[in-house]
Amino acid sequence: MREEISKILTMVQEGKIDSDKGAQLIAVLKEKESTVFAQKPNNYLDKTLKIRIVSKENDNVNVNVPIKLVKALLKTGYSIAAGIPQSQQYVKDLDINLLIDAIENELDGNIVDIQSANGDTVKVVIE
Repeated sequence: MREEISKILTMVQEGKIDSDKGAQLIAVLKEKESTVFAQKPNNYLDKTLKIRIVSKENDNVNVNVPIKLVKALLKTGYSIAAGIPQSQQYVKDLDINLLIDAIENELDGNIVDIQSANGDTVKVVIE
């Protein structure tokens, strides 16, 4: 955006456009940029974590969890599990911050894609 503003200022200096027109163009650029940044997190947080398990015996599982809920559950569930002595052994090596960072950096697409020798499949996708 800085490059575009520089071009507009140059056009004003060269007399190609007046200062009022230059100010209008800069305002439009800033409005476009703020709209793009405002929409990006909302679009991502509206996505869904989808877990699909298809077994050869037709024991199929379909789970859809909104990303907003995933983030909240990770934080809450980890703090609860860390406080229970029986579950501490399971969460001690879990890096919850890595998972939160992945969500905040908008991890997208196929996360897990496993197919077993007997034909069972597990897929985890963010869409």
